[in-house]
Amino acid sequence: MAATPFREEIVREVLASFADPESGRSIVQMEQVHRLACEGDRLEVVLGLTTHSAPIWNETRDELLALLRGKFPDKTINVVVERHERKPEKLGEIGLTAKTVLAVGAGKGGVGKSSVAAYLAYGLARAGCAVGLMDADVYGPSIPHLLGTSERPVLVGDRIQPIVVDGLRVMSMGLLIPPGEPVAWRGPMLHKYLAQFLGDTAWGDLDYLVIDMPPGTGDVALSLSQLLPLSGAVVVCTPQQVALLDAVRAVGMFRKVNIEVHGMVENMSFFLCPNCSSRHELFGSGGARRAAAELQVPFLGELPLVPQLRQWADEGRIGKSFDDPTARPYLEAIVLRLVRNLAAKQRREPTLPPLNILH
Repeated sequence: MAATPFREEIVREVLASFADPESGRSIVQMEQVHRLACEGDRLEVVLGLTTHSAPIWNETRDELLALLRGKFPDKTINVVVERHERKPEKLGEIGLTAKTVLAVGAGKGGVGKSSVAAYLAYGLARAGCAVGLMDADVYGPSIPHLLGTSERPVLVGDRIQPIVVDGLRVMSMGLLIPPGEPVAWRGPMLHKYLAQFLGDTAWGDLDYLVIDMPPGTGDVALSLSQLLPLSGAVVVCTPQQVALLDAVRAVGMFRKVNIEVHGMVENMSFFLCPNCSSRHELFGSGGARRAAAELQVPFLGELPLVPQLRQWADEGRIGKSFDDPTARPYLEAIVLRLVRNLAAKQRREPTLPPLNILH
């Protein structure tokens, strides 16, 4: 097959077919080709990508490089990625400025839902995203313990200032009440609490807001769906059958309130022996993967039982989990698959440009 003619306008036509992973729209249309140089037999493209897609910057660069090499096989091509600024739009009537709002839920307690929410938040932040972590599990707020903070939020003007832990902007009922004090609220109070935490907190501009949901299928998902357009949910379960039945209910709950489920995570999938590295499937194996396939939900991955992860969570240093060489590949893979799935969805359903209303 003959090579495509090598002129700048031809190169731009090729670049126009490549989608920005955040918006799903053309990188040319979105003004993300920061520099294009065609000199002799050399081509250099400086591609601007937002921090929202930071976990997949390298593979996006490689995809564009492969596209250009396929079109211009006899040229020396270099693609460089640099940061492209794009502020988030305000969401809903509460005006939250976040590009993606993810609810992390489970059909029952005790499956590690809060830990997975924290892993997702840390993984996204480590990659370079601006991340908030909101603990909506009002009856058992464990995010402050996992992150090792008891700092109380303060009010500046009429805005609650989130606590910043390792770069994460964090809010939780556990930071506002004494340790061990129970909360007994009905639906209307829960709705008011969520509205205040979402709308009255000075979150700033976020790429992702990760929300740790209460376990079960209660009022919180309904309230969230009414307060703002959630981008989707992640459901956490363990391999045994009774946990999978509850996870299926959680998927059904999210779908009932029109919240798309972006994936399932199987926590405690197997025990990795720290002495011999052998794998022991204490609770069965592969249940979440099979359930995800039956429900037509992406399977984001499995997380092993690693003693060091339990220790860091108990000590309030859950962010150090990514330093563990055994667990890190599993944690990073889940974050990567989630962001890939979000980018693939945007390619299928690109974000519409804002309408300019004339007065």
